[in-house]
Amino acid sequence: MALSVSTQVSPIATRLIVQTTASNVADNAVAGVAATTLYMVDIDNQGGDTAYLKLYNTANAVVGTTVPDMVFMMPAGTRRTMALPEGLLFSTAISMACVTTGGTAGAVSPAGPVVVRMLASV
Repeated sequence: MALSVSTQVSPIATRLIVQTTASNVADNAVAGVAATTLYMVDIDNQGGDTAYLKLYNTANAVVGTTVPDMVFMMPAGTRRTMALPEGLLFSTAISMACVTTGGTAGAVSPAGPVVVRMLASV
């Protein structure tokens, strides 16, 4: 996987989280094990499958078992940015995974690359 997290100097967000190969393997506690406020999600689905980005309010998500707290559906070959100007609080941590089926049970990785970028504050 190619996950990177960099500290940001900004009054809005302190973490830029980038996952260039989002998959069915959970990226747990991507901003650290702490209450985290999410301000922006950018999903670039470069593949041929519809992709579902699942976000979890836990430091230890298990894909296919843990109920996601938020799911973003992204059609094949599209990129969208969702701004959350007031922020969305994850009281424990933010974990994420990307699969081809929404809901809890989906556990298959998209065939093509899905790039996820998030701005968050810890």
